[in-house]
Amino acid sequence: MRSYRDLPQRYAEFGTVYRYEQSGELTGLTRVRGFTVDDAHLFVTPEQLLAEFEAVVKLIQNVFGTLGLFDFRARVGIRDPKSDKYVGEDALWESATSAIIQACEELNLPHTVEEGEAAFYGPKLDFIFRDVLKRDWQLGTVQVDYNLPARFELEYVAEDNSRRRPVMIHRAPFGSLERFIGILIEHFNGIFPAWLAPVQAVVIPIADRHLDYGQAVAQKLRVAGLRVEVDDSRSRMQAKIAANRERHIPYLLIVGDRDRDNGTVSVRLRTDEDLGALPLADFTALAQRVVQERALELR
Repeated sequence: MRSYRDLPQRYAEFGTVYRYEQSGELTGLTRVRGFTVDDAHLFVTPEQLLAEFEAVVKLIQNVFGTLGLFDFRARVGIRDPKSDKYVGEDALWESATSAIIQACEELNLPHTVEEGEAAFYGPKLDFIFRDVLKRDWQLGTVQVDYNLPARFELEYVAEDNSRRRPVMIHRAPFGSLERFIGILIEHFNGIFPAWLAPVQAVVIPIADRHLDYGQAVAQKLRVAGLRVEVDDSRSRMQAKIAANRERHIPYLLIVGDRDRDNGTVSVRLRTDEDLGALPLADFTALAQRVVQERALELR
């Protein structure tokens, strides 16, 4: 038993779920049979519902805004009055639908209302994204549910010591992580911003005698929290630069005699812009700032 003072109660997990998609419907990462949902269930008092719902919508907007994903629309999914698949009382459905629409209006979030797009237990707000091929995909979702708390007989102790029913919010800011990653790869065309790139910098020794210095540079950058590799292949320097630029690694750090003697790295961006020789501490601060700010462009 919980007191009203304990609410909201929030529980979250990355849950693996399965859907038996037909073979012709499977599409890369965007439509699969086994996928991962960033699932959460938030239990609130009726008085807390609007503020909590709006906070979840802001969270979803923050996630997509950070990644530069702005080509989306908001869809309020309500039940189809001709269908019998939905559970719960009409009054509860009306309360939940009103709360979602009110939240959209207070957040100045343009939205459409579409029949038949609700979950069987309640209405929902879906974020429909358009990928680079102009196809629509549902990603984030947030749902208001009065029905399942009733079916599970959930209660909390109210301020007047009576027993009351909480409202449950379902939310998944990413939706399917597999679908989200697939759309993200296409959105960036594989050229991820530095903070998101699997490898953020590669150290390129000009000759074998510079390898030890290059390894030392890489280790210092790893200690600073950056994801770094050393290209110790036998290829010529220009070939290494070309190969790592094709991998879209944000920062190419070329080290030779002068860099070793002066404690610098010669920085070239994957765009082929040459920043010249920078003290290692200066480059580290630059890269850390770009990562911490989650900047979408290299600096």
